[in-house]
Amino acid sequence: MDAHQAQAMIRFGLGRRGEEKLPTDPGAWLAGQLDRPDPGLALATHSSADGLAALRQFRQMMQARKQAAKAPAAPAGKPRPPGMVNPIRRVYVADAQLALDHMLETDAPFRERLVWFWANHFTVSLRRGFCAAVAVSFVQEAIRPHVTGRFVDMVLAVMRHPAMLLYLDNAQSIGPDSPAGRRTHRGLNENLARECMELHTVTPAAGYTQADVTAFARVLTGWSINFQANPPGFMYRRFAHEPGAQTVMGQHFAGGEEAGVAALTWLADHPATHHHLARRLVQHFVADTPPVDAVARVEGVLRDTRGDLKAASLELIRLPGAWQPLTKLRQPADYVVGVLRAVDLPQARRPGLLASMAGLGQPFFTAPLPNGWPDTAADWAGPETMLRRIDWSFEVAGRAAMRDPAAVARASLGGLLPPATFEQVARAGSRREGMTLLLAAPEFQRR
Repeated sequence: MDAHQAQAMIRFGLGRRGEEKLPTDPGAWLAGQLDRPDPGLALATHSSADGLAALRQFRQMMQARKQAAKAPAAPAGKPRPPGMVNPIRRVYVADAQLALDHMLETDAPFRERLVWFWANHFTVSLRRGFCAAVAVSFVQEAIRPHVTGRFVDMVLAVMRHPAMLLYLDNAQSIGPDSPAGRRTHRGLNENLARECMELHTVTPAAGYTQADVTAFARVLTGWSINFQANPPGFMYRRFAHEPGAQTVMGQHFAGGEEAGVAALTWLADHPATHHHLARRLVQHFVADTPPVDAVARVEGVLRDTRGDLKAASLELIRLPGAWQPLTKLRQPADYVVGVLRAVDLPQARRPGLLASMAGLGQPFFTAPLPNGWPDTAADWAGPETMLRRIDWSFEVAGRAAMRDPAAVARASLGGLLPPATFEQVARAGSRREGMTLLLAAPEFQRR
């Protein structure tokens, strides 16, 4: 594997899987992944309706438990009822395992990297526990279908999805002057509006004010969830929508659900949004400090195509800086996936992916804040973090005792493997020691 092939597989992909066939034209291989359907859409995960039904069941179980606690004590000797099986946890674990296994096995790793880039851009987190029921369905329904489509379509899908409505509390946001607001005296929640403007679209660089955030939050009132429907899902609650027109950043939006669609469409195609998205894409795929000229090129594509994400992704692989030596530090999740693709273990011998990511400091779907996981080396290169990687690589090396570390080194890094590192791996006292040296080597930490 020459350096160009290795850069395509590592910088833009998830790392070579074992000794999978190498692309003769790395650029065409990357571009070709965006021309065909996403194989991840075929994963047999639960839908958001399934997740909401599990959440509804959990709430019913918790209510029954409260009622049982108030009931008289059972007679001595009477069998206790069986413990609860958390339906939310059941859905999440099953779906997360399917998603992670797909990362290890996909033959479209560039597309998969883009899926998880956008999933991080539009973060939902298990730190709001109910989100676990719909976290993976969020990626399947709101992110995957739009990775090579228009950004505005992704934004609309994200903002309507139950995961985002739960995570940022819009399901409970009520216009103070709406019929529901006057009756219940409950009010506005600005979380979704604020994060959409600050993180997902225009950013504070666009010069919006707190008044704009409040007005946008009024526009989004009524975007909620119907748990009682069959199937449960998104519902526009007209009686909870703040009546009247609103002004956001000088733009006037009439009332009703259509106002939310119009406001999101305008924000998604704003020049400040194009710049923000371009900078994040270049930072993720090229360098921690994004080169100004590279950002300008991707920004120009987004501007000229009105937010065509496929065109922006293709521009990334045309950037001269995209084929420079690897400098980005792999995030823990990316490192786990890259290691396990390289050693290519049978499923029964793999360490648990959920436990591995958590142990290295990046638990799946558990970003601490709505701005997602950080994307620079400074955030992941602490001494304790790197020691954890070494310890984990030693565990993996023990599971991969049947693999020749020198062969894995050549297959996974190829032309990016320095002779000194290869010599250390090849001359190690045991296969486990040699594999650990490889997986902990600086060259393996980069993408």
